[in-house]
Amino acid sequence: MTLIEGHRSITPADGIPVFDVDPYDPAILRDPMEYYAELRALGPVVFIPRYSVLAVGRYEETKTVFSDHENFVSSRGVGLNDFKLEKPWRAPSIILEVDPPDHARTRKIMARALSPKVVKTMAESFRTVAEELVDRVLARGTIEAVTELAEAFPTRVFPKAVGMKDSHARHLVDYGAMVFNAVGPDNALRREAMARAGEIVPWINAACTRDRLTDDGLGALVYAAADTGEITEDEAAMLVRSFLSAGVDTTVTGIGSALWCLSQNPEAWEALKADPSLARPCFEEVLRMTSPVHTFCRTANRATEIAGYPVSEGTKVLCVLGAANFDPEKWPDPDRFDINRRPVGHLAFGVGIHGCVGQNIARGELEAILGVMAERVARIEPAGEPTWRPNNGIRALDRLPLKLIPN
Repeated sequence: MTLIEGHRSITPADGIPVFDVDPYDPAILRDPMEYYAELRALGPVVFIPRYSVLAVGRYEETKTVFSDHENFVSSRGVGLNDFKLEKPWRAPSIILEVDPPDHARTRKIMARALSPKVVKTMAESFRTVAEELVDRVLARGTIEAVTELAEAFPTRVFPKAVGMKDSHARHLVDYGAMVFNAVGPDNALRREAMARAGEIVPWINAACTRDRLTDDGLGALVYAAADTGEITEDEAAMLVRSFLSAGVDTTVTGIGSALWCLSQNPEAWEALKADPSLARPCFEEVLRMTSPVHTFCRTANRATEIAGYPVSEGTKVLCVLGAANFDPEKWPDPDRFDINRRPVGHLAFGVGIHGCVGQNIARGELEAILGVMAERVARIEPAGEPTWRPNNGIRALDRLPLKLIPN
């Protein structure tokens, strides 16, 4: 058996188009739209020989594969590495990288800790921090929005929500980047991110222990499940780790992308200011347009099929969520940013049993920051060229110069 990037090399079924591309090329990661369009145009499923994987980018096939947890599993890794064949770089997540029935046990605990009712109790504290940050950047006028808002807000409010007694904003952001780069190949992006693992991972693991958490945060809710015997103490620590690996970086990306979309579409900002209740549908459209997680993998756990083509056991399938969210068969005029679109069914938060468990808190954070800005900011204008930070798993801005005009 030949392995490529830690998974089984395959021979695709007759008739599957071949796409000679490197989806993890930094140039594509910075600007993936042409790649997305070509992937969809080639067919419902394509073979990418560079990594010996199948890829889906049309909406229907992507949704089907991503949500079919019986045929296409997460327990063998959501990246290129097949955990059944090679040891992962860290202990697998017991919520993201696990299948039923074990998944239901841990998912229940996380869903309880991150329920809409719990997140609602955080709204006031989210707004207080949002007001402080927005007033600060308004006083400056021209800002670098990634560091001064997109990173600053989640790294302030989320550790407090979890109940972390001590926090480190840079470690939180860099750990998220490490986790998402790890889902790709052994390229320069992954190696550069993993070079800091020796410093960051021990800090993250220590920050997840019970003694480093307050008794009134999300972490305490998770450890309460250990006290009742639903999970072990070690499992509780791993679930808190899941908060930190997925709850910061994607929200940072979402806020930065929202500010980018609104600065590029002033009419949308005017509409949001006129009707702040549009904050939620605005964020959903931002997610559809920018897909913070652009690609996750599934592994065929048995012989199955995609769109009528046979798929052998052990096949890695790239689910290109970013491409699916631009499929014109699903979204009329997909290149247009429209906060009135209400894109129900977008795949930015996944779908099925592995839909993002933290989406309630992400939406709560975005609504807080956008709500305060809509009240206090007259206009958001570009103040320079935005630059995107290539990452094997997420599409994130690296720099976003903006000029904020107060009311």
